[in-house]
Amino acid sequence: MALGNQAKTLTDVQQRAVLAYLDTTMDAKRNRVMFLLSVDAGLRAKEIALLEWSMVTDSAGDLTDEIRLEDRSSKGRSGGVVFMSKRLQAALAIYAADQSLNGTVIKSQRRRWMSAQVVTNWFFKLYRSLGYEGCSSHSGRRTAITRWARSISTVGGSLRDVQSLARHSSLQMTQRYIEVSEDAMKRVVG
Repeated sequence: MALGNQAKTLTDVQQRAVLAYLDTTMDAKRNRVMFLLSVDAGLRAKEIALLEWSMVTDSAGDLTDEIRLEDRSSKGRSGGVVFMSKRLQAALAIYAADQSLNGTVIKSQRRRWMSAQVVTNWFFKLYRSLGYEGCSSHSGRRTAITRWARSISTVGGSLRDVQSLARHSSLQMTQRYIEVSEDAMKRVVG
């Protein structure tokens, strides 16, 4: 992904605006989960489309606090454990209450699975309807990775931990996802 063509990241204000907008849509619970899988868990469109209930539930069928993403549902062999934020866990629990917990988590209004292209188109339409130019299905993932990179040192972690969270094979790829903050650079220099 070339630097000049990267999807824009979302500010906290924009994220709140998206969530408020989604609450007014048909399938609001599903839509909220889709958005949070992107912006909080950093999932790719393909991973959102292929996410199954068995990847977010334990053997008793109860929701867990992590996503056990299988290689077949991810890019290359980048499956693994993806930790869920509290707000994603809460949204998923609300959504799950109305669902039969088998098959894919995200389904169309006709209760069929969605392809990665349909998920990509959904994000494009969402951001276009809010006037967010330059945003795409990858904006949530870039936002998540940037947020992780900015806060990982406060919990004793490093950029290698962010690489693991992002499920990237190289640190260079992770670095390309991180949005530069001129304000942060000024503050760290003093």
